Amino acid sequence: MKRRLWGEKPYYSFDYYLKTTYGQKLYKVALNAGMTCPNRDGTLGERGCIFCSAKGSGDFSESAKLSVSRQIDSGWKTVAEKFKASSCIAYFQAFTNTYAPVSYLRKIFWDAASHPRVKILSIATRPDCLEEEVLDLLEEINRVKPVWIELGLQTIHEDTAKLIRRMYPLSTFEDCVTRLKRRGIPIIVHTITGLPGESLSRMLETIHYLNSAGIQGIKLQLLHVLEGTDLAELYRRSFFPVLSLEEYVSTTGSLIAHLDPSIVIHRLTGDGPSDSLLAPRWSTKKRHVLNQIHSYLKQQDIWQGKEVDHG
Repeated sequence: MKRRLWGEKPYYSFDYYLKTTYGQKLYKVALNAGMTCPNRDGTLGERGCIFCSAKGSGDFSESAKLSVSRQIDSGWKTVAEKFKASSCIAYFQAFTNTYAPVSYLRKIFWDAASHPRVKILSIATRPDCLEEEVLDLLEEINRVKPVWIELGLQTIHEDTAKLIRRMYPLSTFEDCVTRLKRRGIPIIVHTITGLPGESLSRMLETIHYLNSAGIQGIKLQLLHVLEGTDLAELYRRSFFPVLSLEEYVSTTGSLIAHLDPSIVIHRLTGDGPSDSLLAPRWSTKKRHVLNQIHSYLKQQDIWQGKEVDHG
């Protein structure tokens, strides 16, 4: 495949997608709608996924004590002051954001969609928590304002999924993707790089699978070991090693080279809360990590889709 550039980067970045689709860069306001998760309330489990913090991935979200509209106002103030932005993405981040009665979901999602600063709704959830009534609601809102669904797949390998207590099979993910595609709702998939027992070849198998799944976006999330999680206990018992910065950079380069160039990369790394991050501590320097990835891609002449076989 011939080398491609998306702006100044050799991959289809989230920023490039926003600028070419919406004419501007949009920043996410992370929201907490006060939900839980079937993997926490006893339906499927009580301790959540082994890497999940007490805040259910909502470590940087607004307070659930505020209404959605007030959370957006509060988050928007920070975004506007820091980035001089004019619009934002309402990101329902904490826990499983379709795990509630449809009447409640209708209220909070329409509150967000009706906010004058909100351009897009991005809703993080599980593929086993998207009933038809919920999809009806999402399709309804999507006709008025774009709705994205973010699904936490992490890996396609069932043994790893069992270890991390994902608590649903790959077939559930496949069925959910089919139903979302039928309704024209864009799908962003979360994967985790560096899960225990996941070699580069296994991570590439997840990428190859997603290339043919018909998704629109992906987050390549570095594994964070956070205090207070079951993953932290495994780490302390030397159950698995975390990736070094050099290993993460080279692994990310390989994943990008094998990723279909039509899939938007929403994230290349992540920054866990520094006060609870046990490992890897180098990940707190997010800008440095991204610079290292960009330098590596340039040095190795890597671009998104370089190793994708379209024949």
